[in-house]
Amino acid sequence: MRKNTIAALLLGATFAFIVYACKKDGAPQQKDTEPVPQDVIAKIKALGFSSSGVRAAEGGWLVEGDILLTAENLSEASTSANLRIAETEQYRTNNLVKSLPRQITVKVMDLGPAFVSGADLAIARYNAQNLQLTFRRITSGKADITIKGFYQGPSGGFITLGSAGFPTRNGSPYSTISMNTHEQAYGANPNVDYVGSVIQHEMGHCIGFRHTDYMNRAFSCGASGAGNEGASNVGAVHIPGTPTGPDAASWMLACSNGGNRTFNANDIVALNYLY
Repeated sequence: MRKNTIAALLLGATFAFIVYACKKDGAPQQKDTEPVPQDVIAKIKALGFSSSGVRAAEGGWLVEGDILLTAENLSEASTSANLRIAETEQYRTNNLVKSLPRQITVKVMDLGPAFVSGADLAIARYNAQNLQLTFRRITSGKADITIKGFYQGPSGGFITLGSAGFPTRNGSPYSTISMNTHEQAYGANPNVDYVGSVIQHEMGHCIGFRHTDYMNRAFSCGASGAGNEGASNVGAVHIPGTPTGPDAASWMLACSNGGNRTFNANDIVALNYLY
């Protein structure tokens, strides 16, 4: 996710009134100075994503301000016949987590107590839904999803807050959630409910959810975040039973209100349909 630092200054600084845009690195720190090869730009355009502002990141390329495309994504052909660019609804990627019922382990690596408590909060919220997909935090060994930090200040009026990617073709969840430890990201004393809401959102991407407003990020991000993220080869498959009108409280909106946000009724429909 990212925070509009210019807005923060103008509004005198309380989190409750700052708009944040969700930014998915999928892997740790972005490498802003690394040039983007023209063949990568061509592939991104061919997939239907905007090539404006593409940045190199560990594990792939950041597009649309918040989506990590890996080398596999750039070369993988879509297999879904149910892609659509449509209204504001719940959408998933082509790839989902397989081998259900399944427990996914989560480990928080070298982050402070607010991030540990935030991860526990996000895990509890998912497990309360009694899905075939459950989560458990571990403290040692290899986890299915590792939450780790990166340190990056503001750039272009925004600061990255968190990042994640999409499931693999073999049905595994995306393996990394990155959280920014810069003091301008969450402040000196991060709010656990807010950190947990960001982690909850990133976990949604790890198991195959796209943004509710992927077709027009301006719905939750304002004019500065306008744009269609594209169905592309990662897929934008409508989840039956979810609304065709704006759903302002969804946990998978591209931008949050900077506060505590969890599943609304339509999110629960979507979770139960998939898992």
